[in-house]
Amino acid sequence: MHERSSVDELARRLRRDLDRYSPGGKLPSSRALVERYRVSPVTVSRALAQLAAEGLVVTRPGAGAFRAALPAPASAAGDTSWQEVALSADGAADVLPRTVDASGVTVSLAPPLPGVIEFNNGYLHPSLRPERAMAAALSRAGRRPGAWGLPPLDGLPELREWFARGIGGPGGSVTAAEVLVTSGGQAALTTALRALAPPGAPVLVESPTYPGMLAIARSAGLRPVPVPVDADGVRPDLLADAFRASGARVFVCQPLFQNPTGAVLAPGRRAEVLRIAREAGAFVVEDDYVRRLVHADAGPLPPPLAADDPDGVVVHVGSLTKATSPSFRVCALAARGPVLERLRAIQVVDTFFVPRPLQEAALELVGSPAWLRHLRALSAELKARRDTMAGALRTHLPELALPHIPSGGYHLWLRLPDGTDEAALTAAALRAGVAITPGRPYFSAEPPAPHARLSFAAVAGPAEITEGVRRLRAACDEIL
Repeated sequence: MHERSSVDELARRLRRDLDRYSPGGKLPSSRALVERYRVSPVTVSRALAQLAAEGLVVTRPGAGAFRAALPAPASAAGDTSWQEVALSADGAADVLPRTVDASGVTVSLAPPLPGVIEFNNGYLHPSLRPERAMAAALSRAGRRPGAWGLPPLDGLPELREWFARGIGGPGGSVTAAEVLVTSGGQAALTTALRALAPPGAPVLVESPTYPGMLAIARSAGLRPVPVPVDADGVRPDLLADAFRASGARVFVCQPLFQNPTGAVLAPGRRAEVLRIAREAGAFVVEDDYVRRLVHADAGPLPPPLAADDPDGVVVHVGSLTKATSPSFRVCALAARGPVLERLRAIQVVDTFFVPRPLQEAALELVGSPAWLRHLRALSAELKARRDTMAGALRTHLPELALPHIPSGGYHLWLRLPDGTDEAALTAAALRAGVAITPGRPYFSAEPPAPHARLSFAAVAGPAEITEGVRRLRAACDEIL
């Protein structure tokens, strides 16, 4: 059972039992609760903290937990219907609607349902995270001199230097002065699109592409214009056509293990993409989101596009989050030329800076021997999980096409039979006990065919992958 489920269940039981105690009455000790409910001390601590946050109990260090005083009667609910008018009164002047659809993002952030196998999550399972190494790094970081002070607004110099070496390679084509430290890849992409395109402007995107990026573009009032991707990445001929037809000045892409197709931009297309953008007077936002999730059989990786770009065409985004933990939100945003100052100004206005303890912890982590050990182990484990999922799909669901087996990343992209109702399949899968991601949110316009994306990184291991595919077989039998 997931730890979150255990905490919720214990909190529910304790909440039900509170009537046994008068206000101010002492609850059983943590040790007694551990023994009574056969849960861990951490689960007890978090369940009590949940009840304390609800105002039902009061915890006193060294004394225990006590039932809180009875709450005052709730006041009558207010009338918020006036907000419908206020939020839309001047909507006629909007270039694009200001409402934001966050469903493509929240689906991967929602807590798992008890007993459901997560093929829809975009983060590593706790067993794959370097949690010991992160905890040790955070502990060491907290003891660094000045760790709790104000950091440089661009980020710690040593961390910016580390990111610059990873982006520019041994030759140092990217310098620390061209790097900003941001709070995760989503924040970096948001800053980049705000800096590069005014509301109402078109922005070219790969098709299909990451739904979170489409949400960013739309929330900024931009118009996503799709450019198809094939097995070798974005098609340069269609990219050039899209620039001419739309007048766009920004193209957002994932050249390495593209989400969701897993495609890698072919060597012959890299220079072509940069040339086309340069001739259009446009920027390329490079979302290098899973470079550290390479599989053991991948071979040498191509460098980031930013490493081959002396003219400042590329704005590079590269995060540590995918290879560590959803809460380890440390990212590099790199650019050359005047655009860097605009990026810096927007970041400072929006977020001030990334908390210094987290930056110090990132430095401690990537500078430790545990970091390289983690990446090697993760590389081998992701390959094993990918192979397990691909093999199970071929055995149990041969009617679902798997056109590409990626050598990096954390998911597979499936082509469903023509006429498949993605929503119906997603619902049937959930009834069968497995959560999948439908393909529709990955397209900014009408999709050419039905698809689904399955993640193999958020589950407990190969056995759960095989069981999840078995459950998906049952769902397909129900609707196909």
